[in-house]
Amino acid sequence: MFAPPIIDRAEAVIRRATARGLRLRTAESCTGGLVAGALTAIDGSSSAVDRGFVTYSNEAKSALLGVPAAVIEAHGAVSRETAEAMARGAVAGALDVLAISITGIAGPGGGSPEKPVGLVWFGVALGDRVETVERRFGVLGRDQVRQAAVEVALDLMLDTLTPPS
Repeated sequence: MFAPPIIDRAEAVIRRATARGLRLRTAESCTGGLVAGALTAIDGSSSAVDRGFVTYSNEAKSALLGVPAAVIEAHGAVSRETAEAMARGAVAGALDVLAISITGIAGPGGGSPEKPVGLVWFGVALGDRVETVERRFGVLGRDQVRQAAVEVALDLMLDTLTPPS
C-alpha cells in the first residue's frame, strides 16, 4: 500500500519512539489519516502509536483538538497558527507524546494567491514545545501533494526523535 521509502521512515519513527518511551499521535487534515496509516502499517507499531485524529472540517479541528474557532476565523484552516493549535491539541498536555499535525491544500481546487494549492503546514509537538513548518509543494496533483506531506511529516517526526550529535 505504501511505497518502500514511506515504510522505511515509518519503521524508523516507530523504532525511535519505542526506544525513547514516547507515544505517537497524529492530527491530520489534508492527508486524511495517511500518516497514521503508514505508522500502523509497521509490525509492532502498537508499542508506540497511541491515536490519530482526522479533522478534515473546521468543526472537527475545534471539537476534537480544541482549535479555537477564532484562530481558524482569523488565520484560516491552512495556517501556521492552526497547525500549531492542532499539534497542541493532539498532545493535550501529555509529556510522553510526540504529535504531528498536517493541514494544507492538496488541490486541485481550493487555492488562492495567498494560499496556493500545494501549501501545507505541519506542527510537531513534544511536551509543551511546538514547532511549525511550512512547505509549498506546488501544483503536483492531489495524490502527489498528499504523498509529499506524509514524507515530510514522517521526516519531521524522525528529526524530533533523533538526539543531537
